[in-house]
Amino acid sequence: MEFTKKLNSLSKTDFTSTFGSVFEKSEWIANEVFKLKPFKNSKDLIEKMINIYNNCSKEKIVKIFNLHPKLAIERRLTNFSSKEQIGAQLNSCTKEELIEFKKLNLDYKKRFKFPFIIAVKGKNKNDILKNFRKRIDNDYETEFKEAKAQVIKIALFRLNEITNKSSI
Repeated sequence: MEFTKKLNSLSKTDFTSTFGSVFEKSEWIANEVFKLKPFKNSKDLIEKMINIYNNCSKEKIVKIFNLHPKLAIERRLTNFSSKEQIGAQLNSCTKEELIEFKKLNLDYKKRFKFPFIIAVKGKNKNDILKNFRKRIDNDYETEFKEAKAQVIKIALFRLNEITNKSSI
């Protein structure tokens, strides 16, 4: 059966199980997208998911931000976050790197009221730290826009991983 047929035949439970963590711990987005079936193809599904996120209120976006883990120090991760952080070597930080991540996470959260968010796929811990050090000096509006864009990048990586698998 082709992908689109499989996608459109998923029950709400299976759909939410498959797409519920595309936006970190925000299954409600998958539930809203499920109501928009049928999907023409994977691109249609992806556009609908991103549109629901983009049309959230600023308050709801910040709530989604706050569901993201603190990089390198969070221990309770979704499967996606765990794989992404391991891929970026955040599980093998030196003591000094861990101390810096802990301090940056704390300072960033204090300053912006949400955790530092970056799509770590394709990056290593040094790239991430460099980005972290630079972005912590942004003003709130700049950083809000950047964090929102990073959440979309993360979601697109996750959606592409799911939709490029031959079986749902």
